[in-house]
Amino acid sequence: MLSLVDVHKSFGGARTRAVLSGISLEVRAGEYVAIVGESGVGKSTLLNLIAGLDRPERGGIVLDGIDLGGLDDDGLTLLRRERVGFVFQAFHVLPYLTVARNVALPLMLLGRTDGMEARVASMLEAVGLATRGASRPAELSGGELQRVAIARALVHRPSLLLADEPTGNLDPDTASHVVTLLRRSLAESGAAGLLVTHSLQAAASADRVLRLTPAGLVPA
Repeated sequence: MLSLVDVHKSFGGARTRAVLSGISLEVRAGEYVAIVGESGVGKSTLLNLIAGLDRPERGGIVLDGIDLGGLDDDGLTLLRRERVGFVFQAFHVLPYLTVARNVALPLMLLGRTDGMEARVASMLEAVGLATRGASRPAELSGGELQRVAIARALVHRPSLLLADEPTGNLDPDTASHVVTLLRRSLAESGAAGLLVTHSLQAAASADRVLRLTPAGLVPA
């Protein structure tokens, strides 16, 4: 369901620095893949390319049978809304909305408001926050905020979930609980998952673990 073939990306203008060189990757529907690597190796850049937030200089990316290289900016935006869910290290939960409204955002952007409240309630129950829908983000712990982010990422039933260092701001015990929840949520939703992290412990629950190096992706 996700295919990258010989993907290259550089930054720096006149003083160009190659960040990703010859990256190829296949992720099957329902598969959970973790990519580990040190800070600065290009993990977040790789996710941005897969999500269509940036474009490679060379190579192809196909998501759900759709070639991202053939889409304009509007097409990429629609692809992200419909087929991709995001979980970030910094949560990106909107402080002025309730927990329930934060989770509902992907459905609202897609105009899927029929049955929205029931779907949101179901997702909050799945992540252990059934009683917190009316709460504001300021009333939640870091672990609870990350659970909100997971619920929001999966509420619209995406084909692919992208998780960028989702345990980086959490203490070890809370991080372990979030990793377990992420794994379970992916299994229940049927979405494929791609986790990028510097933590081998966070990556351990994945079906497959790869390491991103300057030479490309190799088994970890």
